[in-house]
Amino acid sequence: VRLVESGGGLVQPGGSLRLSCAASGFTFSSYVMRWYRQTPGKERDLVASISSSSGRTYYADSVKGRFTMSRDNAKNTVYLQMNSLKPEDTAVYYCNLFRNQYDYWGQGTQVTVSS
Repeated sequence: VRLVESGGGLVQPGGSLRLSCAASGFTFSSYVMRWYRQTPGKERDLVASISSSSGRTYYADSVKGRFTMSRDNAKNTVYLQMNSLKPEDTAVYYCNLFRNQYDYWGQGTQVTVSS
């Protein structure tokens, strides 16, 4: 299994970023995928998830209405469109697969929201 995140960076408050996670090594279309984020000294928190086939999504209350998660099963990729970004969204964002009772993580991508 390999998960590779990209798309992070520095953005001003109110701005937008689109994160991508390219997946390989498993049957991508069969699994729920998740985005987490983590700040120094804190636990990794679930941000959003998307079902394997229907595309049904879940969002944490803190990002609901601002973030949109999507997937392209033909490209084995999930996305996180982040709009109206706030300083408190600053974190390292990780793509996650839970498979066979094991969590797989990417290397993470840093998102910094600051003026």
